[in-house]
Amino acid sequence: MATAKSATLKLPSSYELLAQRVQKIINSPNAQKAKAALISKHADESDEDWAQLLGEIAENDNVTLAHRDDGAVQLFWQPPLED
Repeated sequence: MATAKSATLKLPSSYELLAQRVQKIINSPNAQKAKAALISKHADESDEDWAQLLGEIAENDNVTLAHRDDGAVQLFWQPPLED
């Protein structure tokens, strides 16, 4: 008799969902063309997740974050120079 293994489905964490959402914004054709993106925290997203994500983005040398009065963050980036 064949035994069925129970498959465990791991749902993405709130941080992973936030990161995926922001990644889609950054990777959009318009953002890539402009080398800029406007991101903002949704009301249902954790302040801790948002702070962690912004900290990780800020660690990149070629990225500038501009915090706006409305709480949104404008990202600007330059591709690294090739040798």
